[in-house]
Amino acid sequence: MRYHAVLLDLDGTLLDTIPDLTEAVNAMLADMDHEPLPMAQIASYVGKGAHVLIQRVLRAALPDRSDDPHVREQAMQSWRRHYHRVNGSGARPYAGTREGLDAFRRSGAKLGVVTNKPGEFTLPLLRRSGLAPYFDVVVCGDTCAEKKPHPMPVLHACAQLATPPGKALFIGDSINDAQAARAAGLDVLAVPYGYNEGKDVRELDVDAIVTSIELAAQWAARP
Repeated sequence: MRYHAVLLDLDGTLLDTIPDLTEAVNAMLADMDHEPLPMAQIASYVGKGAHVLIQRVLRAALPDRSDDPHVREQAMQSWRRHYHRVNGSGARPYAGTREGLDAFRRSGAKLGVVTNKPGEFTLPLLRRSGLAPYFDVVVCGDTCAEKKPHPMPVLHACAQLATPPGKALFIGDSINDAQAARAAGLDVLAVPYGYNEGKDVRELDVDAIVTSIELAAQWAARP
């Protein structure tokens, strides 16, 4: 395989985490005496990290109070408490995820996760899902000074894996992934089943769209 390292997004690429995120968000809203939001609506708010998720939820559910710093802090603390409780309980790998990771491993490629999810949730989630042993490096939303779509986390992962960006492949599901990887100088694949903030994945600047991580490994193995 022509790639020495493969970097992958987490939520919406490796794992379907929306059930857990939805449960935590709606438990937070219940604490604030508000009715729950639909899962599909919450999914459209995912992509730029926990603080942006909560900001978007508050703007939708409590628009008159969403700019109040006290309300935001109260909401974040409530959400963190609930998400720690449910993180990993309903999350599941997408079809072909394990098969694809196994194929990349057999090829000799190093593997890394680059996510905007905070480390306090990322590492337990990888352990609970059984995916942690696959990865040589995990870059979380609070590992670097910047998050995706900034290229810093992607470049940091490449440095940790001692791999030039031109020898690495990124696989994600969103505009944040595509922009970060492109700016860092990586080839990029997108999966169509994840969380792209309501945007059509076909509009992304990527080298190909693949329907599973298993097919991504086949694409990467081409001469």
